[in-house]
Amino acid sequence: MARGRHHEAHHGQRIGWLRAAVLGANDGIVSTASLMVGVAAANVARGELLLAGVAGLVAGAMSMAAGEYVSVSSQADTEQADLTRERAELKAQPESERMELAAIYVKRGLAPELAQQVAEQLMNHDALGAHARDELGMSEISSANPVQAAFTSAASFAVGASLPLLAAVVAPEALLVPVVAGTSLVVLTALGALAARTGGAPALRASLRVVFWGALAMGLTAGAGKLFGALV
Repeated sequence: MARGRHHEAHHGQRIGWLRAAVLGANDGIVSTASLMVGVAAANVARGELLLAGVAGLVAGAMSMAAGEYVSVSSQADTEQADLTRERAELKAQPESERMELAAIYVKRGLAPELAQQVAEQLMNHDALGAHARDELGMSEISSANPVQAAFTSAASFAVGASLPLLAAVVAPEALLVPVVAGTSLVVLTALGALAARTGGAPALRASLRVVFWGALAMGLTAGAGKLFGALV
C-alpha cells in the first residue's frame, strides 16, 4: 500500500522578507503617526500637517531602503569572505576539514564512526555547502539579499506611512490627533497579529508589543510637540 506523503509547514523560508516587511511597515506607521501627532499637537493647520507627513513618508522610505541595503550588503560581504576562506582551506587541507566536520557531528550526538561516514559522504557530494551549512551556519534561507531587503523595507514603510496620512485627510480637524493615533494603533495591532500568524508565532504577544511601543512613541512625540509648540 502506498503511503501518503507527509507535508510539514515551516516558516523559516519567510524570515528574510518577513523581517524587512514587518520592520518597514511598523516603522512607517509609528514614525509617521508620531511625527503627525507631534506636529498636530503644536496646533498647525491641516495642510502643514499633511506636508510634514508626506515628507516623513518619503524620507523614511529612502532611509529604510538605504539602511537595509547597506546593512544586508555588509552581511553578504562577510558571508562571501567566509566562503572564500573556507574554499581555500578545503583545497589546502581537505583531510583536516573532513575531521573538523566530523567533530561537529559528534558534538551533535552522532557516534564517531557514523560522524566520519556522514562527513565523508557530504564532502564528496558538496564539500563547500556542507561546511557553509554546518560549520558557518549559512543556508539559502538565511543568506543575505540586499536588494530584496531594501525594496521590501522601502515599500512596506511607504504603505505603513500612508495609513496615518489617509486618516489625517478624512478626520475632522478638531479630532486629528485622536483619529490619527487611534487608527495607527488599530493598524499596528492588526500588523502584529498578521506578522505573528505568518511566522507561526503567538499573535497576542506580538500585537501587544507593537502597540505598546507605538503608543509610547506617539505619546512622547505629542508631548514634545505641545511643549515646543507653546514655546515657539
